[in-house]
Amino acid sequence: MEDSFLHKGLREKLVEEIRRKGIRNEQVLEAMRKVPRHLFMDSSFIKFAYKDQAFPIGSGQTISQPYTVAFQTELLDIQPLDKVLEVGTGSGYQAAVLMEMGARVYTIERQKDLYLKVQMQLPKMGYKPSFFYGDGYQGLPTYSPFDKILITAAAPEIPPALVEQLKVGGILVLPVGGPGSQVMTRVEKTGPGEYSTREHGYFVFVPMLKGRE
Repeated sequence: MEDSFLHKGLREKLVEEIRRKGIRNEQVLEAMRKVPRHLFMDSSFIKFAYKDQAFPIGSGQTISQPYTVAFQTELLDIQPLDKVLEVGTGSGYQAAVLMEMGARVYTIERQKDLYLKVQMQLPKMGYKPSFFYGDGYQGLPTYSPFDKILITAAAPEIPPALVEQLKVGGILVLPVGGPGSQVMTRVEKTGPGEYSTREHGYFVFVPMLKGRE
């Protein structure tokens, strides 16, 4: 699991690229600088690891475009020791970025193959979130409330169960919409059963599915 000077140099170029695209939070940029994205990708795609693009990771899923990871992370406004629920572990790359920022990450994945793979891989890199296999729409009520919740797949609407699992003052970030294009949405819980939303442009994600496989 090599992280060479070449890889670090390519990461530096990637960080400068996403900075030019509008990411301003220095903590987010520093986390992106530290996480070795090439280790989260299949060997056939490793030479593309530091391009600002999404790539397949199996089970019909992708590792998100670095700019998108940075954009969602910036909207979350992560503070050290924040308790964060990530819905859609995928490759584990986003979880690693959150942990580099000092978050305590609880991550849930519905695809059994991805769940088993990332559960083995992430700890080898030094990242040890709490892993769960299950339905992201249900969240993790036993472990709630959360300071922040991040959904890394397209939901047709804001899932009520997940808003319920936020602390008052907490933030949920997710892409909302159907196939093809979604609106990045930041939800702030303003009181019991109450929340406000702001929209932050269009993105494309794989759909958030119910149940587990």
